[in-house]
Amino acid sequence: MNRGFFNSIEQKTGVSMDEIFALANAIQHADFKNEKQVRKIVRRVSKVSNRQITQELEDKLVQSIIQDGASLDFDKITKMMK
Repeated sequence: MNRGFFNSIEQKTGVSMDEIFALANAIQHADFKNEKQVRKIVRRVSKVSNRQITQELEDKLVQSIIQDGASLDFDKITKMMK
């Protein structure tokens, strides 16, 4: 792996590569029909991205992901978090 590339990402985002890889692993192995797992991932993404979300927005994100679990659309989620 190109450590310089990862160092650059860490400096720009303030997020360690370990956190990014752990999140990617959690997403890859998650059951997007399981509300508890989805809620945990939404909270983790919020924390990693340093964005506070309201309970109402969290509920909307979770419901949207559960409904479309087989075709998770990250663009839709990103737009909802703005």
